[in-house]
Amino acid sequence: MPQNHKVTLRLRMSSHDAHYGGGLVDGARMLGLFGDVATELLIHHDGDEGLFRAYSSVEFLAPVYAGDFIEAEGEITAIGSTSRQMRFQARKVIAPRPDLSDSAADVLIEPVVVCRATGTCVVPKAKQRIAKG
Repeated sequence: MPQNHKVTLRLRMSSHDAHYGGGLVDGARMLGLFGDVATELLIHHDGDEGLFRAYSSVEFLAPVYAGDFIEAEGEITAIGSTSRQMRFQARKVIAPRPDLSDSAADVLIEPVVVCRATGTCVVPKAKQRIAKG
C-alpha cells in the first residue's frame, strides 16, 4: 500500500449516537470512527489490526448532531519499524433540516470539517504479514 493510501468511512449519526441535549453527538464518537479508519489502514498495510497507541492531537471544530452524515478519512503519513503515524479528518457531508420537516436534509455543497486528529498505531513485527511501504 502506498504511504498516501487513504481510507474513508461514511455513516449517519443516529439518535443512539446522541449523548447530549438537542441531539448533540459526543466528540468521542469521532475518535471511535478514527479508530475504525486506523484499523482498516493497518489491515491494508500490515495484514493485522494493530493497536492504537496514542493521539498526538485532537481538534473538535464543529458540532455533530443525530441525523448528520459523517465521512471519516485517514491516511498513514509515516512508517516506522512497528509504528504507523496517521492523520484523520471527519467531515459533515449531509445535515438534517428539521426546520423544514422531520425527513428533510441537505447535501452540503462544502463539507464541514468537524474533527481533525493525528495519532500513532503499532503493529508488532511478529504480526506484520504484508511488507509494503
